[in-house]
Amino acid sequence: MKIGSFQWMKSLNRSIILNKIRTDGPISRAKIARETKLTPPTVSSLVSELIESELVIESEQGESLGGRKPTMLVINSGRFYVVGLDVGPKTIRGVLVDLSGILIIKEDCPIPSTITKEELLILMKEMVSKVVSSHSEKEVIGVGIGMHGAVDVESGTSLFAPILNLRDIPLKAELESEFNVLVKADNDVRAMAFGEYWYDREQQCENMVTVNIGHGVGAGIVLNGKLFHGEYDLAGEIGHMTVDMSGRLCSCGNIGCWQTLISGPAIAETAVDLLKHGATSQLREMVNGDLSKIEGKSVYEAALAGDKFAIDILQKTGEYIGIGLTNLVHMLNPAKIIIGGGVSDASEFILQQIKETLAKRGLTDQAKATEIICSSQGVYGTAMGAAALVLGEIFEGSSSPVN
Repeated sequence: MKIGSFQWMKSLNRSIILNKIRTDGPISRAKIARETKLTPPTVSSLVSELIESELVIESEQGESLGGRKPTMLVINSGRFYVVGLDVGPKTIRGVLVDLSGILIIKEDCPIPSTITKEELLILMKEMVSKVVSSHSEKEVIGVGIGMHGAVDVESGTSLFAPILNLRDIPLKAELESEFNVLVKADNDVRAMAFGEYWYDREQQCENMVTVNIGHGVGAGIVLNGKLFHGEYDLAGEIGHMTVDMSGRLCSCGNIGCWQTLISGPAIAETAVDLLKHGATSQLREMVNGDLSKIEGKSVYEAALAGDKFAIDILQKTGEYIGIGLTNLVHMLNPAKIIIGGGVSDASEFILQQIKETLAKRGLTDQAKATEIICSSQGVYGTAMGAAALVLGEIFEGSSSPVN
């Protein structure tokens, strides 16, 4: 594994030029200067540095506007790599991507049910080494981490990973010390959300929300093209907004949180409660009468088999999701909402109900028409998003260049 250090990339103008080439390349130096408002000498000088660093290469010549044909610039996508890690609660997933975000390799390993933070860090380091081992000739210039639970983004510290019951894990410090590269760490849902934003080159929305519905419920919020963290990195904990004052007890200690109605365990609990009160369903046979074995996935599998009981539960879940998303639309007014996590696999049973609920409850025609889709990223979406955290650090600059 080779190491590439790009501390000098912190330069604002370099980032602006590099991102311009990433989004609009092949592009000429003159066009970069016109569209970024940087002076031609500034662009020429910084492009020369980018070419020398091998982040940018010259490609074919462009169309002449009356003089000599301009030389076009593109990102040297295959020269450097970035690692993305999705950590916990049961699995570490790792990816290796090039600078254009193309997936090169993916790996995973289980996390033991009982583990110390030192042992978890060892597993993470081993995963980084594993994903780059077959491409050791390439330089790795960063590692991104999407960590379940609460993360202090500035220090890159996992404050609390609840299912692993671990606190104060120095993710950034440990991996930067081990590999001597840039390390970015964030909450897993925010990492997934940034990946949804970053990789959608065709329909990139500057204001969008990704809602992860699995064992719990959380959101990653992108505002004006940047992840929104809130004052103390708490933004996005929408699973704990109260929607039923007389509802179920939530794991957070409150009553009637949104996730007590729509999460995977909530779907299973609803099914079990109804079956205990005499409802009929294939689910009983699927678990040989042991209702304790019913999971959210079981309900989905029964629905796929045509079980009306299971289909009704999922459609009702879609309605509950729609109510929460309507609140989200009224609060943030995003252009797009993406639903990820295990529950999103049941899109054929929930998505129509979600949209119909928003159409009934939205305040305006624009609110009612907010785009809602299920993620297509799959189980490696968070790891890909973690890699995007590093790509965003490399490429994105302020919109106010300095000549």
